[in-house]
Amino acid sequence: MACMKLGAKSEAFHREGQTWLCTTGLPSDVVIQVGEMSFHLHKFPLLSKSGLLERLIEECSSEEGSSCALQLHGVPGGAKAFELVTKFCYGVKIELTAMNVVILRCAAEYLQMTEDYEQGNLIAQTEVFLTEVFSNWRDSIVALETCEEVQQYAEELHIASRCIDSLAIKACADPKLFCWPILSGENDMKNPTASWNGITSDDAKPQPLADDWWYEDASLLSLPLYKRLIQAVELKGMRPESVAASLIFYVRKYLPLMNRQSSFHDTNYVNSGTTISNISEADQRALLEDIMGLLPHKKGVTSSKFLLRLLRTAMILHASPSCRENLEKRVGAQLDQAVLIDLLIPNMGYSVETLYDIDCIQRILDHFMSVNQASLASSSPCIIEEGQLMTGTDPLTPITMVASLVDGYLAEVAPDVNLKLPKFQALAAVIPEYARPVDDGIYHAIDVFLKAHPWLTDAEREQLCRLMNCQKLSLEASTHAAQNERLPLRVIVQVLFFEQLRLRTSISGWFFVDNLENSQNPSVNLGLPAKNDVSGQVDAPQDQAVGFDHHDMRERVLELQRECSSMKKELQKLVKTKRSWSILPIRLGFRKKLEPCNPKESKPTDRIPVPTSCCNGQQTHENS
Repeated sequence: MACMKLGAKSEAFHREGQTWLCTTGLPSDVVIQVGEMSFHLHKFPLLSKSGLLERLIEECSSEEGSSCALQLHGVPGGAKAFELVTKFCYGVKIELTAMNVVILRCAAEYLQMTEDYEQGNLIAQTEVFLTEVFSNWRDSIVALETCEEVQQYAEELHIASRCIDSLAIKACADPKLFCWPILSGENDMKNPTASWNGITSDDAKPQPLADDWWYEDASLLSLPLYKRLIQAVELKGMRPESVAASLIFYVRKYLPLMNRQSSFHDTNYVNSGTTISNISEADQRALLEDIMGLLPHKKGVTSSKFLLRLLRTAMILHASPSCRENLEKRVGAQLDQAVLIDLLIPNMGYSVETLYDIDCIQRILDHFMSVNQASLASSSPCIIEEGQLMTGTDPLTPITMVASLVDGYLAEVAPDVNLKLPKFQALAAVIPEYARPVDDGIYHAIDVFLKAHPWLTDAEREQLCRLMNCQKLSLEASTHAAQNERLPLRVIVQVLFFEQLRLRTSISGWFFVDNLENSQNPSVNLGLPAKNDVSGQVDAPQDQAVGFDHHDMRERVLELQRECSSMKKELQKLVKTKRSWSILPIRLGFRKKLEPCNPKESKPTDRIPVPTSCCNGQQTHENS
């Protein structure tokens, strides 16, 4: 820490209780009361350097004779500062440091210790030393902290603003390009810069500094001073990412709730060793609302994880509605960057209906849809390819990611028995159908909800299942749905129908490829040798390969037909157990009378309306 020595005389004062006495041997002729401390001094050393004391002593001497008593309760810094001023007036040795220079500068201004009374007076000396303090990062931090003790005078003399400006310049500049000492405390001791002979060794060279080198020192400042520093670095052109990172560091230090688990399932705790926990709830609430106003508005600069934790903390601290609404909008603007565990915000309301705050997520999701409505309207879902969604080059990628996130969230909150069907439907219906390439996620959430709410009526189950599209289920999900007793019969039949349709398409594709290959190679069909085979010998390896492919194709077709037969049998079992089967062919648009696939094996009483895909598949195989 920088230091400046003033005066040359030895100590000339001693303290007795609440009284300071001068040991020069001369009787004191003026008593100055500062707070609870009394100073027994002499007039001449004081009035020769202070304009205020000169005027007060003259007024007091004319009224009460040779002895006078003065009251100086308004001295900036109180008795401690006046003690140093007195020693300066008597020429006693004192040291100016970053800890006392601001207080002494304000006290000197209050006492009018200008150059008009003596050359090199206290105002000039402290100004010279302040210039040296402002050139050092750590000293500037210390000096800025002391400005709070004499806030009024520090602001009038522009000491705080000059100090903040010097800190902002250093924080925005590249520390590699300058030589000012910026490391503080333990880092200064651990990284000596020179060896005994003045030559710096490789081990003693200071390590390169990261972008966060100033976060710890800045967090020592009070909230008003820290806010001014953040505003100053923004004006100096600091990157929004660095500003947001500093704010996150400050919040985690002074808000203990930010370091706790974010939900019931989150077991990852943040290290709270540096957290200051002796802050009242009102102060924490004020800090949160102020920090919220300082966060950069650029999308993606502040992580969604931090914003969601800040939102949860705002709910616990009962922050203002405008603060919570602002946080919800910020999260909604970048909801595609969030993760599921952070969305599981416990319900903080007095009348707790559900385990998690679903209404909050509903508002966040609505804001996301409103923000992305323009981009979604300009992109046509009909021409979007799957590869574009996977690579993230299409404007539909954010809504697709949010759809997956919402499906996972619905699956997490579905086991809550207090969750009502309308609220579940409202949250799921916000996502448009084209945003889900596959409906496995929403099917899983519906299945979990049906399992946790077995008292739902058939009409409510059918209404719930309308949220998913059976055509967009994967093979695994379709297999599970076909055997799921919790689903309505109508949905099961739809799943089976679309599975058979998919099976028919697959078989048709196999035979189309087979016919295409045979048409392109007529020599194989006629059993003739190839044109380039002069010796009349047939290329045996190629024929074997072709025969092997045909054999695999036939095996695959037979396997698919066996799966089709097993699905028909399961459908027949379901028909026997359900009484409402007679109305299903009309609802699904099936024909009333279909030709049986095998008249010898089927009976009129057991015959069920089967989609034509199965029969067409068998006939195609026979023709092949």
